[in-house]
Amino acid sequence: MKIDEGLRFDPVGIAEAARQAELDGYDGVWAAETAHDPFLPIAIGAAATRRLEFGTGIAVAFARNPMNLAVLANDLQLLSQGRFILGLGSQIKPHITKRFSMPWSHPAPRMRELILAMRAIWATWETGEKLEFRGEFYTHTLMTPFFDPGKNPYGNPKILLAAVGELMTEVAGEVGDGLLVHGFSTERYLREVSLPALERGAAKAGKTRADLSVSYPGFVVTGVNEEDIVAATKAVREQLAFYGSTPAYRSVLELHGWGDLQTELNTLSKRGEWVKMGELIDDDMLDAFAVVAPIDQVAARVTARFGDIVDRFSFYAPYKIDPEHWRTVLAGFR
Repeated sequence: MKIDEGLRFDPVGIAEAARQAELDGYDGVWAAETAHDPFLPIAIGAAATRRLEFGTGIAVAFARNPMNLAVLANDLQLLSQGRFILGLGSQIKPHITKRFSMPWSHPAPRMRELILAMRAIWATWETGEKLEFRGEFYTHTLMTPFFDPGKNPYGNPKILLAAVGELMTEVAGEVGDGLLVHGFSTERYLREVSLPALERGAAKAGKTRADLSVSYPGFVVTGVNEEDIVAATKAVREQLAFYGSTPAYRSVLELHGWGDLQTELNTLSKRGEWVKMGELIDDDMLDAFAVVAPIDQVAARVTARFGDIVDRFSFYAPYKIDPEHWRTVLAGFR
């Protein structure tokens, strides 16, 4: 199991943060698309390191088109000398239509086609064959020499697709190189829903689970003293409640018999009652969604729970702990 870290969102100081992550022994880092662009930090960090892998976790696919994604990913694969992973996610309809002013329709089929279009573009650059991709959502039929970067000496970057529902997870298995598990998942949901769907998708393309990578940003509740644990517990409960209020993630709660909670959380979220929402996440739910352990036991608990099903693991911890303590956790995996 590879152990990854989140790359700081603010582009200022990225080079130093990436070098430190490499020095600490992390295998890779992920840049999220939140208040900052996810690609720019990777360009800076890749140029400052030699071994560390870099991925977008996630970049919003439907905010872009296959051509500009293909160009961005190809350039970062070159810059990183083969250490780039393109992590894509669909986001939800309100963000795509109201924040990005882009079209939304049939997310799983659209994502499948977007990835296939990117692969067709890369194939044209690699082989010189005419670009001739015609789909329901995307059409790419023009590639002149002036815009063709040629074959990438490091090959095409891996594409990992974020998914919660079964249809999108099948797309990840069929046309992607693996799955970016949403943090709002449980071990049971992974084993009973996500991985079977991933394997069904892979089978459509003649692939197996061994051909794919599963990356999981798992919630961790830990600390060096009781005060730290209390603060971490509160922060994780509130983050879980935020995710749990989203209708798209209801299926995870329903598997555990907690479906009605999603309705209640959604109602409270519209009132802005974030603290009250966190209080509805009881101990059983916390234990299902998060690894809760002292600093020196985190590695053992993560390995016991996910070691046989996850290829990459990163710590989802929406609270502050001295970086030195995370190095202690990381050392437990080595």
